[in-house]
Amino acid sequence: MALNWTMLSPDRSPIPLPHEQTITTIDSGAELGITIPDAPPTASASAGGSGGSKKLREVGRIWVTDKRLIFVANIQSPKPPFESFSVLLPSIQSTKFEQPYFGANFLTLEVKPASDGGLTEGTKVEIRLRDQGLFGFASLLEKARERAIYMKRSQLAEEDNLPQYTSPRDESPARTPQPILPPGEAPPGYDE
Repeated sequence: MALNWTMLSPDRSPIPLPHEQTITTIDSGAELGITIPDAPPTASASAGGSGGSKKLREVGRIWVTDKRLIFVANIQSPKPPFESFSVLLPSIQSTKFEQPYFGANFLTLEVKPASDGGLTEGTKVEIRLRDQGLFGFASLLEKARERAIYMKRSQLAEEDNLPQYTSPRDESPARTPQPILPPGEAPPGYDE
């Protein structure tokens, strides 16, 4: 998962990866909140370092493809907290559909960050939809995630299988195999 790594076209839609297919798009009213925990304080740090966390929130559009979840923020301010967010579906470690007593439903994702992606271990993502229900989107995302994990595991299993080895064949038909004969004399010191 990474911030601002998505390549965007001039109309601010994501440029697909090779062989990537779009499953669904939320064109408006998607709100994405990201909570990024800081690295824990080290023993050599001055007293009182707590680590803390950083919270980012933007409104924009969402794409779910067969490979990743992509969010692109609407550019309304000159410097938004982030412009895009993308995560490979197998990197979504868990999803949770939240139904609070007061307020709208939302989806919580726990994701594995990409190296140098601008996020840390333990980052959590919240998705809220303003203009439509969230349950259908959540179930569609979960199905796409399960399929991506299945495909990744299948690919890894295929890579783990070793090719079948065959004995080398002599390609010259005129040669016949020669029997191996024992040596005529015993090695020195053998009879002693």
